[in-house]
Amino acid sequence: MTYKFIHKISQKYASKWLVLLCDLLIVALTFFLAYFIRFNFKLDFDINLVLNQIPFVLVAATICFIAVRSHKGVVRFTGYKDIINIIIGANILATILIVVTFFSRKFNYDQFFDIPGSIIYIHLLLNIAFIIGFKLVIKSLYNSLTNDFVPTKNVLIFGAGNSGMITYDAISKDPQNSYQVIGFIDDNESKVGKKINLLPVYSLKKITAELVSKNAIEEVIVSIQNIDPTRLLKITGYLFDLGLHVKIVPPVQNWIDGDLSIGQIKKVNIEDLLGRDPISIINPALTDEYENKVILITGAAGSIGSEICRKISKYNYKKLILVDNGESALYDLQQEFRQLGLENIEAIIADVRNECRIDQIFNLYKPKVVFHAAAYKHVPLMENNPFEAVSVNVVGTKNVVDISVKHSVDKFVLISTDKAVNPTNVMGATKRVAELYITCLKEKGKTKFITTRFGNVLGSNGSVIPLFKKQIAKGGPLTVTHKDITRYFMTIPEACQLVLEAAAMGNGGEIFVFDMGEPVKIFNLATNMIILSGLRYPEDIDIKITGLRPGEKIYEELLADGENTIKTYHDKIMIAKSRHIDVANVEIQINKLTTLNSLTQPLEIVSSIKQLIPEYKSNNSTYEVLDNRK
Repeated sequence: MTYKFIHKISQKYASKWLVLLCDLLIVALTFFLAYFIRFNFKLDFDINLVLNQIPFVLVAATICFIAVRSHKGVVRFTGYKDIINIIIGANILATILIVVTFFSRKFNYDQFFDIPGSIIYIHLLLNIAFIIGFKLVIKSLYNSLTNDFVPTKNVLIFGAGNSGMITYDAISKDPQNSYQVIGFIDDNESKVGKKINLLPVYSLKKITAELVSKNAIEEVIVSIQNIDPTRLLKITGYLFDLGLHVKIVPPVQNWIDGDLSIGQIKKVNIEDLLGRDPISIINPALTDEYENKVILITGAAGSIGSEICRKISKYNYKKLILVDNGESALYDLQQEFRQLGLENIEAIIADVRNECRIDQIFNLYKPKVVFHAAAYKHVPLMENNPFEAVSVNVVGTKNVVDISVKHSVDKFVLISTDKAVNPTNVMGATKRVAELYITCLKEKGKTKFITTRFGNVLGSNGSVIPLFKKQIAKGGPLTVTHKDITRYFMTIPEACQLVLEAAAMGNGGEIFVFDMGEPVKIFNLATNMIILSGLRYPEDIDIKITGLRPGEKIYEELLADGENTIKTYHDKIMIAKSRHIDVANVEIQINKLTTLNSLTQPLEIVSSIKQLIPEYKSNNSTYEVLDNRK
């Protein structure tokens, strides 16, 4: 019963007028105390005079407190800004009393307004002390009552600078707060050993198992803005070894309306340890690009396609057409949009290999912008099934491209991959063929064809991150094909923002690539994920080297031989200038490739691809025999 009563009271805020009334009662009390102190704690003063002066003091105080809005603060969340407002209000009150006293003496207006200067100054100090003290006592009393019923975690904040104080303030003011901040951690030696808000500041080395156990610390919140990923990894590794959970404060630009809330403090993810700053693109032109347009996305239910859909749904499109042959995934995406109340979204089950069906969709909805994300992308599977790779990545792309030209689509954006650069596998080679076909149509028709080429996408279906997570959940080992294998990585939002930007920026014929920073060693990625899981390598989870898979290469590239780049308005986005190709000959070979059927032998299919893509050299694959024949 007591718990329910306290919980009910805790959900309500005191009226601002009640807070003002309490402040005014304190002002009246301190005014009387000021006289009492001034006269050596004796009643050797005119009490009637004091009683006559109090109404005027209260009117002046009311004006001051309303002006600084000190009465609007929630008492149980009193913080630094509230205290400053109280001090300002008290000083304004003292100034008013001094000014009024000065003029009353000068003009002999009324003895009621003649307040001795010593009284005014004593009253000022008492007001500051009593009003702040009262609110802090209420805050402490509230916390002591509610903490008995709300489970709390003892946490440390890493970073005793501005961001750390903002984090502390956000935690202190959150009504659903379950954190109890007991100290700060900082690398700055000048801060270590001192106290902030009566809380100690430790160096990282001082955070020992003994200290953690003694203070029952459960979590550390990293509040440093733009922290170096390498440094973040060292910090998390050290803290994980102590059995602590680690969370991180997001960048300032991601705070809601410029304010940090506890809900935004998240667990450290592998994305935070990529070794580069997140790529950010802000382009107002995107709003105009999709204004009142019918937009079609193939492969709409996939990792990239679905994120493109989500981003476009934020613009004022006319209609959004989601095309995919995956029934369940497309249904889930459709329900997601319905839950958000989004309209003018059509989900269509269709296969890009079915030319008549795609033409029917284009004829019905008449899209003006097409994002082609439908593709087979798994390297080992496509190495063993080259016909399927060609049928989707080449024939499917050709179908959508040709139909886009037929229906005078404004822009067609192909989602490609870095595996199309100097390919060593069937999947990459077929994506390169798709790029070439688009290049052939550069000067034909109204449609502007644009290609976006990027590396591996963190968290996408079938990518290494979900695989590692499953392996960790099973107790390991994590499987890595080669200790030196590296890949370029970006997050799904980054990849999809590039695609949208390419559509707005492209004039036709460009291949857009990202400056993705340094490639990441998959082995290091695996060890980092083990650490993020609160485990140790190799004591808890081991890593097994399995050997390169068919068609897999150790290093990926973003540019092919003979390509160079030109800059764009954004320093992270470049345009690859492709080498000249014999358009007529390439078209003939692509058309020949698309006529092959499922009865065609894999070697014959791959041989046809190699004739079209001379730089395609198989690696660790049965198709290496074709390269030897050359």
